[in-house]
Amino acid sequence: MEQTQNKSGLKHQWHVFLTAVMFLTRIPVPHNIDHSSGMLQKAARYFTWVGLVVGVIGGGVFFLLNKYLPGSLSIAFSMLATILATGAFHEDGFADCCDAFGGGWTKEKILLIMKDSRLGTYGVVGLLGVLGFKFLLLSSLIVLCDPLHLALLIIAAHSTSRLMAIGIMQSYSYVQDTDTSKSKPIASRKLTTLELLIAVSGALLPMLLLKPALWLVLLPMGIACWWAGRYFHKWIGGYTGDCLGATQQLTELVFYLSVFFIIR
Repeated sequence: MEQTQNKSGLKHQWHVFLTAVMFLTRIPVPHNIDHSSGMLQKAARYFTWVGLVVGVIGGGVFFLLNKYLPGSLSIAFSMLATILATGAFHEDGFADCCDAFGGGWTKEKILLIMKDSRLGTYGVVGLLGVLGFKFLLLSSLIVLCDPLHLALLIIAAHSTSRLMAIGIMQSYSYVQDTDTSKSKPIASRKLTTLELLIAVSGALLPMLLLKPALWLVLLPMGIACWWAGRYFHKWIGGYTGDCLGATQQLTELVFYLSVFFIIR
């Protein structure tokens, strides 16, 4: 009886994980996976584990192609692979935040711009900036570490940056009240202690493969997350799904920049 319950519990957790995969990526999942509000509410615990999967895709593409292509091209294909895997989910959030906070001066105007599916000047400039900065940082790291080490850094960056987005979720209230928002079920409750431990374990697992000194990157990432949360709260009183995507992109950049200063 107990063994049957354990199997049922593991199957449920697997379904929750696949729900997180379905929400955050374009990676195919079985058609029978439940995407109800109840399952989406539980999915945030596995966001870092989905980041781990996306990081493995990006790091794996870089490591394999680097054997045959110049480093810069390998990085470009690695970035493209992660964008395709997620459907530019986080990049879209970053661009929407650039448009909204760049063009809006009141909470109502910011939220209105953020709901607009069209991409404005601030969004285009922000998107080009974040992708260009990421490419330059990774290109600089090629000179400082071997290909396997850089692949591991890419994996760790994707998992830990999603932990920072969870930090925003835990610290602030969700302010987008539209029923059509895809993030509303995710944000409707805070994670429990056990769920947080699951999320943290997914973020720190790849960090175990890095040198202990590199754990210091978590400090500037945490500071960037704190700053982003305060900024969002100041202007709109909390966060939206786009704010979470922007936080992930920002802290991923901070990860690479911090690694550069640590190992240079």
